[in-house]
Amino acid sequence: MKAITLEKSIDQTTWGWINGFIGVVIFSGSLPATRVAVLDLNPLFVTGGRATIAGLLATAMLLIFKEKRPSPQQMSHLLIVALGVVVGFPLLTAFALQYVTSAHSIVFLGLLPLSTAVFGVIRGGERPAPVFWLFSILGSLLVVGFAISQGLAAAPLGDILMLLAVILCGLGYAEGAKLSKTLGGWQVISWALVISLPLMAPLTFFMRPESFAAVSTTAWWSLGYIGVFSMFIGFIFWYRGLAQGGIAVVGQLQLLQPLFGLALAATLLHEQVSVGMLGVTAGVIMCVAGTKKFAKS
Repeated sequence: MKAITLEKSIDQTTWGWINGFIGVVIFSGSLPATRVAVLDLNPLFVTGGRATIAGLLATAMLLIFKEKRPSPQQMSHLLIVALGVVVGFPLLTAFALQYVTSAHSIVFLGLLPLSTAVFGVIRGGERPAPVFWLFSILGSLLVVGFAISQGLAAAPLGDILMLLAVILCGLGYAEGAKLSKTLGGWQVISWALVISLPLMAPLTFFMRPESFAAVSTTAWWSLGYIGVFSMFIGFIFWYRGLAQGGIAVVGQLQLLQPLFGLALAATLLHEQVSVGMLGVTAGVIMCVAGTKKFAKS
């Protein structure tokens, strides 16, 4: 009874922000973990492995809850989701992280909220107020500017791959959020993973390392994290949040993702947190608050 009362006391948009925030926190370790994994493992194996791990979990969930198969129309949308977030983003980032560091990729994560917002307009029919775009672009520039100020080595191929990854990811986020309104958040990512299994499982098998003994324990743990959390559990919260609070608006929470990564580095790796880092964090938080305030036209 108390849980029901609490849910009723919080509006749908607020729940969207709560779920979206949880998803962003889970996603924050994705690129660093992928970077660790591809140091010892083939990028194609990492891409297939994370999707296969998540796909098996998704299959079990769908069977346990006896979910009805999506309609042919929903399947066409699920293929776009799979292309964006199951195949496209993981594969392109895995290859990109062979050329650039996870810190370098912060430049492109800073553009992901804007990409999601644009596809939210194109695919989801959302129409945020003009001031929303001002805060969205400003937040992206803050993150990108901070990353550049830290010093980035030139890696054209890695940059191109990351840019393509961000575009596909934004499309997959927007398409999945739109579909979540009728199919359900965890069902969307589950079905997208299941329809990807016939491709990803064989890819994992054929691209497996010749010697498992040569792969570090850290690399296996990293693969496990991006398979269970980044590829499955995080999406359950993320798609639900986008569907509840709006694709363009809740998508701006992604501006916090690279900053959470820096916080994790400071906490777990004892790296120094600069005054500039704190200033950028405060600025991004204000931009996210601005996008929430001016979400509707």
